[in-house]
Amino acid sequence: MIGRIISHYKILEKLGEGGVGVVYKGEDTKLKRTVALKFLPAELTRDPDAKKRFVHEAQAAGALDHPNICTIYEIDEAEGHTFISMACIEGQSLKDKIESGPVGANGRSPLPIDEALDIAIQVAEGLQAAHEKGIIHRDIKSANIMVTEKGQAKIMDFGLAKLAGQVRLTKTGTTVGTVAYMSPEQARGEEVDHRTDIWSYGVVLYEMVTGQLPFKGEYDQAVVYSILNEEPEPMTGLRTGVPMELERVVNKALVKSLDSRYQNAGDILVDLRLLRKELELMASKEQPSRENPQPSIAVLPFYNLSADKEQEYFCEGMTEEIINALTHVEGLRVVARTSAFSFRGKEIDVGEIGRKLSVETLLEGSVRKAANRLRIWVQLVNVVDGYHLWSERYDREMEDVFAVQDEISLAIADKLKVKLLRGEKTKLITHHTDDLEAYNLYLRGRYLWNKRTEGGIKKAIEHFKQAIKKDPSYALAYTGLADSYSTLTSYISILPKEVFPKGRDAALKALEIDDTLAEAHASLALIRRDYEWDWAGAREGIQASD
Repeated sequence: MIGRIISHYKILEKLGEGGVGVVYKGEDTKLKRTVALKFLPAELTRDPDAKKRFVHEAQAAGALDHPNICTIYEIDEAEGHTFISMACIEGQSLKDKIESGPVGANGRSPLPIDEALDIAIQVAEGLQAAHEKGIIHRDIKSANIMVTEKGQAKIMDFGLAKLAGQVRLTKTGTTVGTVAYMSPEQARGEEVDHRTDIWSYGVVLYEMVTGQLPFKGEYDQAVVYSILNEEPEPMTGLRTGVPMELERVVNKALVKSLDSRYQNAGDILVDLRLLRKELELMASKEQPSRENPQPSIAVLPFYNLSADKEQEYFCEGMTEEIINALTHVEGLRVVARTSAFSFRGKEIDVGEIGRKLSVETLLEGSVRKAANRLRIWVQLVNVVDGYHLWSERYDREMEDVFAVQDEISLAIADKLKVKLLRGEKTKLITHHTDDLEAYNLYLRGRYLWNKRTEGGIKKAIEHFKQAIKKDPSYALAYTGLADSYSTLTSYISILPKEVFPKGRDAALKALEIDDTLAEAHASLALIRRDYEWDWAGAREGIQASD
């Protein structure tokens, strides 16, 4: 084919091929422009169904005019060949872009978060345009998304697209698409609508962020089983610095129940654009002065040295309490829990952790709990040279747990030479309950909630309720309850109206107890955004929690 002229196109080189077409780079001799030519394979030109599907691809994509969808110029037949002429995109497929990226310590090569978010927004915009025209792609995957050298994303290959109201080209009970990206309904061979694209889009977003697919197996049937019956590994456990909101978006796109999944691409766009703005705002706030660099710290998850391995919840709770306390110190930049906890259980040099988190100091610690006795050991490390700045051991009764947290937080602030104003010191040592049993129940609830599983969230709700029963004025327990109800729809098939109002009531109760509680403002903001569609109220809540 190379060098031949078919119709008014000169074939220049072969770009690739698949089961439904061979693609060449060509020159439009009339308009003097470079194009991509997709030919129906010779052995399929005599297959009426294959030819119908090929023509259908041109009709589906040709009906769309959007910067994030590959432009179709024409479909033609000449010299026994049926082909589609389309824009020739200089760049690489998203799949190749992910696979060719720098390999991290975990052996994967995910995209930078900001780049993944930018591509995700563009693809969602393209999907929204297609769905508004009644066109379902049915084969969204990283190999079908091209990214130009300037970073523009283009959805390709509408060969399996389905136009609303059009006669099916495949029989009921058959599957079309690429197995790893199939929605549950698609894998079962059921009738699909635009929400199948939303699922596949969620798979692509997960792949960009983690460098791996959410559903895997050694053969197709194993992958299908995983899609139908298993939940993907949390992204925050696979990579440092993944925003919790981004994980929530992916989880909601990958809900197995159609009614609980995102209902349209526009909803995804709203969430992703808001997330991008929030990340940009955070980045602008966290830019330290070059002349006077801002002290920074990451509090790594405390090790559980107790004989009872179930005390892991207490170690996590101690870590979170110290993180929360330190965030109230003026002039101290504290790494978020999600980022710090991504290093849990990993043997990584402190210098590398410091570089990945962009911090000067790390706090490490361990907890040994036996009966009512606590032994807590902590050390503050300079990541540049690995030297200890400070270390201490605390042997206390369980009743002294709050005092221990206060001592550790204040000692760190002192060693980092951060000025403590009177108001800050008050915030730093604020307690939300004096009932140790309620406190333990709260820690267990947060530990289970952070697991992000259906069973974990349901158990977390029970623990938060028990904590409230022990101490009805425990505002933090109400925020845990609110967060659990708000995230429940991402993991089980339940109508939002059945749980979000309960979450709202819990968040409002927390604010009634303590209207300065940042966690309560954040919980209510999430509900206003995801359930009430009150964007102004959500922004107000986020600002109040800052």
